[in-house]
Amino acid sequence: MTPRTPAPALGIPDSLLAKEATDVLREHSTDLLFNHSIRVYLFAAEQGRQKKLRFDSELLYVAAAFHDLGLIKKFSSADERFEIDGANAARQFLTAHNIAEDDVQRVWEAIALHTTPGIPKYTGPEVALLNSGVLLDVIGVGFDQFPAELREEIVAKYPRTNFKEGFVQEYFAGFAHKPATTYGTVNAGVCEHFMPEFKSPNARDLIAGSPWAH
Repeated sequence: MTPRTPAPALGIPDSLLAKEATDVLREHSTDLLFNHSIRVYLFAAEQGRQKKLRFDSELLYVAAAFHDLGLIKKFSSADERFEIDGANAARQFLTAHNIAEDDVQRVWEAIALHTTPGIPKYTGPEVALLNSGVLLDVIGVGFDQFPAELREEIVAKYPRTNFKEGFVQEYFAGFAHKPATTYGTVNAGVCEHFMPEFKSPNARDLIAGSPWAH
C-alpha cells in the first residue's frame, strides 16, 4: 500500500480531504479537543515513521480528527459507545467524499478501537497508530521514547492547556448521559469516579445472573 498523501514532519496532510476534516473538527470541537486531536495525529505519524510502518497519512489524519467527535452532542447517540458515534461520523464523511469502502472501514475500526486495550497493535497500521498516539497524549505511554525536541515543538503549537483536568471533564461529559455504554471499556472507571451511584457490570455477575439453570 502506498500512502496517497505524504505528510511533513510537523504538519497535517496537504489535501482537500484533510482540510475538510480539519474544518469539521474546528467547527464542532472545543479548543481542548481540537488541539488533542491534532497532537494525536502528529504523535501517531511520527511513531509510524520511527517504526518504518507503511501507513496512509491522510486516513490516519481523518481518524485522529474524528476520533473524539462522538463526545460532542451533535454526533452523540443515545445508546452507542462514543467511539462508535465518532466512527460512524467518519464513515459518513468519507463516504460523502467517495473514499473506497476498504479505506472507510480502516478509519472506522481505528476510531472504534482507539480506547480498547491490547487489540489495536495487532491490527492495521492506521488502527495501531491512532491508538498509540492517543495513549501517548492522554496517559504518556511512550513519552520517553518520543523525540523530546519534536514533542515540545508539537505541544508548543497545539498546547495542553489544563489538559489533564479539562480532558477528563469533557471526556466524561461525552457519555455521562449513557453510562451503560461504557461496559467493557476503560470509560467505565471514569463513570464510577464521577457517578458514585453507578456500578459497571462485570462478567462474573452477568454470568451468575443469566437465565441458565447452571
